[in-house]
Amino acid sequence: MVADVRYPPESYHFTVAVFVVADAHVLLHLHRRTGLWLPPGGHIDPGELPDQAALRETLEEAGIEVRLVGGTGIEHEAPDAPRQLVRPEGIQLEDISPEHQHIDLVYFAVPVTDRAGLPELGGEGGMRWVDRAALAELPLTDEVALWVERALTEVPQRVAAG
Repeated sequence: MVADVRYPPESYHFTVAVFVVADAHVLLHLHRRTGLWLPPGGHIDPGELPDQAALRETLEEAGIEVRLVGGTGIEHEAPDAPRQLVRPEGIQLEDISPEHQHIDLVYFAVPVTDRAGLPELGGEGGMRWVDRAALAELPLTDEVALWVERALTEVPQRVAAG
């Protein structure tokens, strides 16, 4: 079944959202326009792969180098085989405005460096490591809260599994 297309093609923008998990904390920031706490992310630039955009956006917004945690497509050894990208955890359509929709690719990630070795975060609207207890005090959408819970549960299991 084909989805109902409500907007002209130029309304759709491919974006990434990256839920970074370390030591039972997730990385979030207060979005200045919405007043909501969100993960790092943003638009995929022309000519940029989604994996690259996820890494770039996290580095730009948080100053943290990360590794995406997730599976790829099929495994194969052929030298001419297509490159396998990390599969996003979700692909969702978000109505930003009638003229602007995000096709959001949601990723999970971990810092390349231990959290203790990362730069200080914070400041007005800055990035912050948030644990489960602090989530209840932050303005989050139900959707972001569900992604945070899934990331906090699944990422440690995947990292431990290797």
